[in-house]
Formats: sequence, structure tokens, C-alpha cells
Amino acid sequence: MSDTPIAPAASDEVMKPSASVSLTIREDDLSSAATQRLLAFHLEQMHRHSPAGSVFALDLSGLRIPQVTVWTAWRGQQIVAVGAMKALDGTSAELKSMRTHPDHLRQGAAACMLDHIIAVARQRGLKRLSLETGSGPAFEAALTLYRKRGFTEGDAFADYLPSSFNRFFHLQL
Repeated sequence: MSDTPIAPAASDEVMKPSASVSLTIREDDLSSAATQRLLAFHLEQMHRHSPAGSVFALDLSGLRIPQVTVWTAWRGQQIVAVGAMKALDGTSAELKSMRTHPDHLRQGAAACMLDHIIAVARQRGLKRLSLETGSGPAFEAALTLYRKRGFTEGDAFADYLPSSFNRFFHLQL
């Protein structure tokens, strides 16, 4: 694995998925430097594109609690994406920390990660998967993906309070 810091891709060129390169999704214990860098990048981007007080992304300590499962997606030795699910109660969970590495945008990694988390939620017998996200241009690609997978906008959940920035989506399983 590379120890280079995460930075946006040098080009805005849209990359097509490669059928010859497989994507491996695995449960992650958050110990690898690559995973930690991608999660640090995620937090930095959330703070960059959100008003103060509107960022609810979990740091490493928040992702290490027993209610949270974290997965990472890999192509060979390169981390491609991260995603997590936080159990809320016996029937619902929250999607957390979805992020694609900037070098792997528009290659299907986020869709694969989201599909994996939805499948696990169903296997666990959950009835609803929810998420909180922001609004504005930095969030549009994610919102499009969530809608394509059947998430619909709805009310705040758990301990969230609605605001003009935050948006809430739910998927009935």
C-alpha cells in the first residue's frame, strides 16, 4: 500500500470501471494507515463543505464503538472506498462515513459499497437504513446514488435535528 497522502485526482476525467480489476470489500478494523488517511480525508471534506455545527461524520473513536461496522473496498493493494453502518436499535441502522478515494471516483466503488451495506443490513434482519447528509454541489453525486438505490428523503431520525443544510434519507428494507 502506498503511504502517499490523499489529494484530489490530478484530472477531472471520468474513469470507466475496469472489468479486469476486481473490487474486494472487507470488514475493516481501522488499523491500516490507508484506511485512516481516507477517513481523515472524509472528515476534512465534510468540514470543508458544511457549515459549522452541521458535520456529524464520525472520527476513528466514533467508528470503533461496538454498534459500528466499517468496510473498505480495495483494488489490489489500493484502498478505493470506505463505508460504515451504525446499529440504532434492533430494526434500524444508519449509513455512515461513505467516501470514495479521489483517485477512484466514477468507477463504481461507491455503488458497490452501498450495495454491500444494504445487503448486510438485510442479512441482519433490519427493516430500515437511514442516513444524514448535507446539501449543495459537494453532495449531489452521493444524493444521486442514494436515490438510485431507493432511499427517499424524510424526517430527521435518532438524535438529529433538522436544519436548512442537513438532509435525511431512509430506505425501507
